[in-house]
Amino acid sequence: MPIPLFNSIASWLLKKRYHQIELFLKYPNDVQNEVLHQLVYFAKDTMLGKEHGFGSIEKYDDFAQRVPVVSYEDVAQTIERTRKGEQNLFWPTQIKWFAKSSGTTNAKSKFIPVSTEALEDCHYKSGKDLLCLYLNNNEDSQLFKGKGLRLGGSKELYEDNGTFFGDLSAILIDNMPLWAEFSSTPSNKVSLMGEWETKIQAIIEESIKENVTSMAGVPSWMLVLLNSVLEKTGKNHLFEIWPNLEVYFHGGVSFVPYKEQYKKLLPRKSFKYYEIYNASEGFFGIQDRNNADDLLLMLDYGIFYEFIPMDGYGTEEERVIPIWEVQTGVNYAMVITTNAGLWRYKIGDTVRFTSTDPYRIRITGRTKHHINTFGEELIIENAEEALKQVCRKTDAQIKDYTAAPIFMEGNEKGAHEWIIEFRKPPKDIAYFTEMLDNALKALNSDYEAKRYNNITLTMPKVHVARENLFYDWLKGKDKLGGQHKIPRLSNNREYIDELLQMNRAALLDKGL
Repeated sequence: MPIPLFNSIASWLLKKRYHQIELFLKYPNDVQNEVLHQLVYFAKDTMLGKEHGFGSIEKYDDFAQRVPVVSYEDVAQTIERTRKGEQNLFWPTQIKWFAKSSGTTNAKSKFIPVSTEALEDCHYKSGKDLLCLYLNNNEDSQLFKGKGLRLGGSKELYEDNGTFFGDLSAILIDNMPLWAEFSSTPSNKVSLMGEWETKIQAIIEESIKENVTSMAGVPSWMLVLLNSVLEKTGKNHLFEIWPNLEVYFHGGVSFVPYKEQYKKLLPRKSFKYYEIYNASEGFFGIQDRNNADDLLLMLDYGIFYEFIPMDGYGTEEERVIPIWEVQTGVNYAMVITTNAGLWRYKIGDTVRFTSTDPYRIRITGRTKHHINTFGEELIIENAEEALKQVCRKTDAQIKDYTAAPIFMEGNEKGAHEWIIEFRKPPKDIAYFTEMLDNALKALNSDYEAKRYNNITLTMPKVHVARENLFYDWLKGKDKLGGQHKIPRLSNNREYIDELLQMNRAALLDKGL
């Protein structure tokens, strides 16, 4: 098919989808109720459906009373049975793909079921919608005159008892229609390479020859790739290599610490950034407006949403509410029921609604990735915003970081300990630390209260990491590339103690 004709057809189909999106924008609660009824009816004859009486569920309250809220550990055994060949346990159609996910750097793997319905009605549909919303907002776009540079964490798929597992990227590429590869770079062969450092060089070799008009990938790893591209080509910025580049679709980690660095690589005011919210369990949100800082929750992907207010999460007062009961400004843990057989599943992410008409959200962090050792309730959103403000004031640039508590011992007060790898360090780390402390106080009243007169918390302690510390730490765990993430905040010292030990060893080697 000639490229101009392909581009015209693709653009027409994507814009046509916008009219369907308008339906759930207008009737969101009806659409979500319909999704729930379809999921329950479809799975009524599965083992789980019979156990919970899906056949007689008529309304949301019935569903909420009969089906328990679960974490991965609660369903791991049933998933393992499916991996070994049993079917119709939690979903009626054959489950033969499993997305292997470890969340961050934990050694224990999760195997998230991926059904044909989830591939077609969620993951691939979301890819089309992402382009649809972007084109609807940018009618003069020349996106389809070039290719999209994709950076996934793809590795080969592994077979076990007739089922397949691997990175979600590998599952998506393995089932991807031909037209998708036609419009992407690098090739599937390079995308599926497992060894990260070799793969980076192969991506560069293929992509610098192409007319790249868009990019998609996790900000931290994409930054590694783009800096390598500039180093390889000797160019000053990316438009010297790809003059028609117009948008970067990003997700996986917060973009806040990286945005200023991207602006230097992409010095064009008209350049667009579009955020997405996807995971192994499904695709949930898409930025639906230019220059917005929130995401439209996608309600017709075969996913039914519920939410747990974080002020009661994990307590006897914990309550679960449907989407039509949420309020703006409240931090919620997200619970999903999906067309791959996850029922009332705690995904581990926290969100805050910025709007309920339509339903738009911001990702605020992870249920397990926060610091609340002293009642300070420090979440990733606070940390990212504080660091952004301080970097602006001190002309610093951050590459990676993590933070954890210093526990009270005897008469010693508690504190927060940070280890930060800078791309451009501040001139005075003591001043940086003071500004960080002040920014966190301004953003988080609980933190401010615990810091008042050093009652509970003393001044934070900030260490400057040696170059490539976090990269080498991930490499040592075989976690380079793709969806692997640095755990930003933790209630324990597991991660930070490992990093501090590596950092000290490097300083000792230098005789410092």
